[in-house]
Amino acid sequence: MCSVPVSDSRVRELISWYLRALQRVVDIDWEGMEWRYAFPKVERRGGKLKVTTPYKVKVPELPKDGSFKKRLRDELLGDCPYARHWADSVIRTAYSVMESWRKRYLKGRARRARPRVRRRFARCKVTLMRVDYGRKIIRITIKPGEYLVVSYGRRWFTRRVEGWRVGEVVLKDDRVLIPFKSTKVVEVKSVIAWDSNELSLDGFSPSIGFVKVDLRPLQNVKIVYERKKAVAQSKIKRKVYEKYVKRECNKERDFINKLAKGLATLFPNAVHVFEDLEKEDLVSKKRAPKPRRKRNSRTPWKLIQRKLSERVIVARVSPKNTSRTCPRCGFTVKTRVGRVFRCPGCGFEMDRQKVASVNIYLKYTKMRGLPYSGEPDGWVRSELWVGVTPSGRSPVIWAPMKWDPEGCEAKGGGTHINSMKPRPPPNPVSGVPEGTRGLCTHPRRVPSGGPSCCSSRWA
Repeated sequence: MCSVPVSDSRVRELISWYLRALQRVVDIDWEGMEWRYAFPKVERRGGKLKVTTPYKVKVPELPKDGSFKKRLRDELLGDCPYARHWADSVIRTAYSVMESWRKRYLKGRARRARPRVRRRFARCKVTLMRVDYGRKIIRITIKPGEYLVVSYGRRWFTRRVEGWRVGEVVLKDDRVLIPFKSTKVVEVKSVIAWDSNELSLDGFSPSIGFVKVDLRPLQNVKIVYERKKAVAQSKIKRKVYEKYVKRECNKERDFINKLAKGLATLFPNAVHVFEDLEKEDLVSKKRAPKPRRKRNSRTPWKLIQRKLSERVIVARVSPKNTSRTCPRCGFTVKTRVGRVFRCPGCGFEMDRQKVASVNIYLKYTKMRGLPYSGEPDGWVRSELWVGVTPSGRSPVIWAPMKWDPEGCEAKGGGTHINSMKPRPPPNPVSGVPEGTRGLCTHPRRVPSGGPSCCSSRWA
């Protein structure tokens, strides 16, 4: 979603009316909502009995019949000074707010209280817009015969969204948020499953092997700025604290954007499968101790998935028993001790994080009905390390020189990912390409398969 600045008093007046009407519809929906009892229920899924509703609960049911919505629309049109479709937009947004509250309430994450609209915005329907893709202009109808013209030409994102379609824009007091959708058809050639951990993302694909993404630089940034913010807070320096918060956010976004670009460059035609992790469960006082909650709150797994989904296809599966199930025989271990997974059923051994990535892949292939082949013993023969240089201009691949049979850390130098610029020709004197400042080109290496002489630049 891209932003275009706008300065128009009509937009602020429209947003003020929109919020009043939106809160009014939410209140009417709340009053017309019915509470019904849902009793314990057991269903048969996949040949097994599963408890879908464990106990008796009260479930809210929103009024969705056509006559109710028609009365609601007529009531809004009675004092609507704008185009009629704005009333339809208000009703649809109100139902979206109520559905979001209902889902959170059933999961125990929201109270039985009426939702309150606090943010100032107005969502524009497609029927209120007319887009001229040639001139890159969006005309938004405010009142019959009165329009707001927004141009997204000559912006930093204009070339990136060339040929994309415009979705429903969102009006703010000082800007317009424009969502774009690519119409490019992606041919899926592979599936990569990712296990989200504190210090790394561990991926697996049968055609590639194992992929390890190093998140230690990101954790280092988080820890450093946690200490800086604690010192500023203890000395009651609010401006310094806010400065550190902004810097931490910028560094985090920079790292994640580089990482998403690098993974999309390495695996352009792949489906990236992640665990559907709930942040609230990971930082809950009832489910995790304080040190573990603090470490979980540092890792922005959801943000990484969202940034990656803007470039490639992202899917999610249930995280249940992904690191406790044997990928060979399917035996589920009750406890997890240490980093190595050992199956008491068949004797299979592998790193626990790699086992989780394999199980995520198997879950997705089984859900989609895709065939897979290969034994787990042959999957540990290759591993690719990927990372991001904190102060560099592009992501980095660590190309392994030697693989341990148990799948331990790969050794080797680094190579930049830069798909926009071609590699420069070599220097006729030294034979080294110009501009390869960060590449390890020295042939000498440390004995016993250690890293190259210049590999410290990538640490």
